[in-house]
Amino acid sequence: MHTINFSELPKKIPVIAETDSFLYPFMISPIFLQDETNIETIEFAMDENLPIIIAPVKKEGEDSEDFIDSIYPAGVIGTVMRKVALPEGKVKILFQGVRKVEITSVIGNDIRVASYSPIAPMPYNESKVNAILEVLKERAEALSKISQKFPSDMLNTINDSSEIERIGDLIVSTLNLSLKDAYDIFVNRDFEDRLFTIIGKIDDEVEASKIQKDIKSKVQSKMAKHNKEHFLKEQMKQIQKELGVDTQRDEEIAEYRKKLEAKKKFIKEEAYKEIEKQLNRLSRMHPESADANTIQTYIEWVLEIPFGKESKKKLKIADVETQLNEDHYSLKKPKDRILEYFAVKELMELRGIEQEKGKGRGAILCFVGPPGVGKTSLANSIADAMKRSLVRIALGGLEDVNELRGHRRTYVGAMPGRISQGLIEAKEMNPVVVLDEIDKVGRSHRGDPTAVMLEILDPEQNSNFRDYYLNFDLDLSKVTFIATANDVGSIPSALRDRMEFISVASYTPQEKFQIAKKYLVPQELKKHGLKNAEISISKKALEDIISLYTREAGVRNLRRRLAEIMRKSARKIIENNSPKISISVKNLKEFLDKTVFEIEKIENKPKIGVVYGLAWTAVGGDILKIEVSKNSGKGGMKLTGKLGEVMKESGIIAMSVVKTLFDSGFIKSEEENAFAKYDIHIHVPDGATPKDGPSAGITMTTAIASIFSERKVRGDTAMTGEISLHGDVMPIGGLKEKLIAAHKGGIAYALIPKKNYERDLVDIPDEVKDSMKIIPVTKIEEVLDHMLI
Repeated sequence: MHTINFSELPKKIPVIAETDSFLYPFMISPIFLQDETNIETIEFAMDENLPIIIAPVKKEGEDSEDFIDSIYPAGVIGTVMRKVALPEGKVKILFQGVRKVEITSVIGNDIRVASYSPIAPMPYNESKVNAILEVLKERAEALSKISQKFPSDMLNTINDSSEIERIGDLIVSTLNLSLKDAYDIFVNRDFEDRLFTIIGKIDDEVEASKIQKDIKSKVQSKMAKHNKEHFLKEQMKQIQKELGVDTQRDEEIAEYRKKLEAKKKFIKEEAYKEIEKQLNRLSRMHPESADANTIQTYIEWVLEIPFGKESKKKLKIADVETQLNEDHYSLKKPKDRILEYFAVKELMELRGIEQEKGKGRGAILCFVGPPGVGKTSLANSIADAMKRSLVRIALGGLEDVNELRGHRRTYVGAMPGRISQGLIEAKEMNPVVVLDEIDKVGRSHRGDPTAVMLEILDPEQNSNFRDYYLNFDLDLSKVTFIATANDVGSIPSALRDRMEFISVASYTPQEKFQIAKKYLVPQELKKHGLKNAEISISKKALEDIISLYTREAGVRNLRRRLAEIMRKSARKIIENNSPKISISVKNLKEFLDKTVFEIEKIENKPKIGVVYGLAWTAVGGDILKIEVSKNSGKGGMKLTGKLGEVMKESGIIAMSVVKTLFDSGFIKSEEENAFAKYDIHIHVPDGATPKDGPSAGITMTTAIASIFSERKVRGDTAMTGEISLHGDVMPIGGLKEKLIAAHKGGIAYALIPKKNYERDLVDIPDEVKDSMKIIPVTKIEEVLDHMLI
């Protein structure tokens, strides 16, 4: 603490604003500061051994950007006894007020300095003021008895002191006053009026304290009455229990037993004993205990399982075929395989052949394909045709085995697994269960859900599937499981062995057009309350929606775009009372704004070192541009474009193949030792997108051969195929998607492995085959003969 001589103060003193409290002379107060200007002002005052003025900030709503306008024009002059630095740049000071002052002006921005004048009391009648002061002390003592406002030491100071101004300030500092009322008393120089005002404020607080005390007494009385009623009710419950007259609880348990007996012939003995055991425990427990609630929840879950309830409809393959054709356009191969699957089932039913549990049952179907091509909707159609309930279990991101198998009842919030809950939701024991996105099941420290999936999908095991929450086995042998996936490669091999994969490939633009025309448009019209006569979309407009506003393998985004058109059409009909809305190419942008995609056409121009490949992605096929350049070096190679390990290895193999071709004389170069003189750089544009796979092997080989032979490459041709070290062109996957991408990009020739040509060409849509010439190749020499000019 530093000492300040208050008898000889400078005319201007540092000033800060205080927002949290109102300060008075003779008091020591802690103040917390975080404003940088206030902190700098305090530090300046302490360095210069100066006092400071602390002025109260006006109430919210009276703020001003000008400091002098933001504070009340009076405050307390005093000294900073101590300063302590706090975290986050805050500061705590201990301030002792000395006297009241009126602020006349303020200058400065970083450090504010105020001109001031003392606030001196007006002359007063001493005897009259002393008499008022005694009344004030009495009222203060009365208030302290009701509300305990004053600590005993403060009350003693008030009673013993004869300093009129100090007594008033001590009392005012304890009252619940607004900032404005406190300020009016603070600056009041008329002692008589000031003391009368304080007495009035004390009387207000005495009255408020009495009201609060009365309210508190009534609340306590009400609570006591409530507690008494609760105690008596609890006693009554216990007496009823002792006398055996807890009728509501007995009725609940009796109802549970009745439901259990009705299901007894359909429940395994192990399950029946477990449920009965828990019912007996429940009947002996206090109804308010935590265990009773847990057991009752368990019994309610168990009795919801539809034991003995099954769909009895006779399976007819004709119904399945009709339903599939009604709901889906194209998809011939998936439909054929589904019909074969159900033909076996129908034949066995017709001939009365009973299937042994776990033997002779068909494989689990798994629909594989890009998003939006109709995998889940195929399962919906199967369930509709079989007249069975459909349950969808989303497996994407699942990492906890307990989500499938159930949580043990020892855990808080335990519940059955998703399989058991699915049966409860279906309300029958033979529903169609769709295991959606089975390729995205994860694993973590909570176990490997794929291990549980092995048991669920294995006919040898799923007739005894144990749910940890239920604590008994469930028979899943009558459930029809159908899985969906985007990528077979992401499914563990053991799980792949349990399923038969049916590929649901990407749609061609023509197929999308037919799907939109026959299914999506009528469905969206109905969904938005519109009639066929009110909306018409031209053929070219629909084609533009498909090509310019969506880029996907399926039709999910196409449905969204059509829904957007329907919403805007509905608004036009309501607002403009339009009888019919016609959507054409000319006004399409009124409904869908600007185009999202542009049709990418290849540069149909021969270039050195630029070759087009064909790639498969999770959302369909794509045209992949591969560029190669060379520069002076020592035979090094660099690959860029966010390529995976397999694709990088394809580049290394391609380089070796090209060297072999040069050594054999198949390709000639004007420079000797060209491979030792140059470094090459292989780049695949769209560098932010990860790329991998072996099917770019012949594309990279062609690009490298072009750069070293300095021969141009045909710009109207794309290719796909894996390359071997001896120059053999090996088969690849995803041919349909790749050729559809070539068709969209305006490719005239497509080079593909001969084995794919012989095996997969039958699956390629006619419109794709008719739009380009597809050339089968077996050796890299055939590829280069066609490509190098």
